[in-house]
Amino acid sequence: MVNTRQVEQSKRIQQRTGKTFHLATRLLPERVRHPTYVLYAFFRVADEVVDTADPAPPDQQRAELERLRAEALGEREPTDPVLAAFCEVRERNGIADEDVEVFVDAMLADIDKSRYETYEELEAYMNGSAAAVGRMMTAVMDAPEGDRALPHATALGEAFQMSNFLRDVREDVVERDRVYLPQETLRRRGVSEEEVKNFEFSERFRAVMEDELARTEELYREGVTGIKYLPEDCQFAVLLAAVLYADHHRAIRRVDYDVLSATPSLSTPRKLWLLARTRLAWARSRDPETVFRRVSVVPYPGAHATHDPDRRPGSGRGHRFAAWVRNLI
Repeated sequence: MVNTRQVEQSKRIQQRTGKTFHLATRLLPERVRHPTYVLYAFFRVADEVVDTADPAPPDQQRAELERLRAEALGEREPTDPVLAAFCEVRERNGIADEDVEVFVDAMLADIDKSRYETYEELEAYMNGSAAAVGRMMTAVMDAPEGDRALPHATALGEAFQMSNFLRDVREDVVERDRVYLPQETLRRRGVSEEEVKNFEFSERFRAVMEDELARTEELYREGVTGIKYLPEDCQFAVLLAAVLYADHHRAIRRVDYDVLSATPSLSTPRKLWLLARTRLAWARSRDPETVFRRVSVVPYPGAHATHDPDRRPGSGRGHRFAAWVRNLI
């Protein structure tokens, strides 16, 4: 059984490397929250093999990832508390071996591959690096309508990762020499890879970002419609994660799509404001899609704008949640 020390170690990894996801995780019931810490810690341990500031030679990275794969699948004795905990979570929650395999395969791809010709090629990578994560989370939640939830969990996982890619264009170039923007989109808008690598912002690059943001927002719309198939005590946390990740699009638009000069981010006050706003909307309606449409910055075709995501609530209503919010920090 996963012990307290393993959970705390996993939780610290999430607190250090995934502050946005950590806020949403805190709202999950304990039966799901603790395994989620473990899942996230495993993902980070694997990811840091290839994304560390001082990576080992490629052959050593491959050997390390294959070791992690074997330990995660229970094919050899785990040498790390995080891997031991992940094995227990995988077995207890029926996480598919295939999802572990494709996740590790995606990490292996990062060793040699740093460009993606088409979105379909990038999507195949995200099937392991993001969609598989969504499917593992669905298994941990033990969703009663898991088969109906899975396609939407896949879309939401891809949406989260695309938002990160679009936010982190500069960081990925500087730290990893990677360009996750599909090459076909760059060509269609007349942007060369050299312009991206030299951080040359232009109207043409703005058009690239607009295209990919629109594509990603369609993934959010598809993903959020499946939250209703998750257990009731998990729905709000997943909804909040969607609201928070999508809000990076607001941050991108506030800098006029110029993610080449700096990496836009969400401040802690902004995250807590979104938490309070989403909680207020949830108190009025327990339909995840209705709340997402009301609170998030993701546009819905044909819908009239009925809210301002930057508008502050009235003081009386906002203070009602002050103590509740403070307990989550």
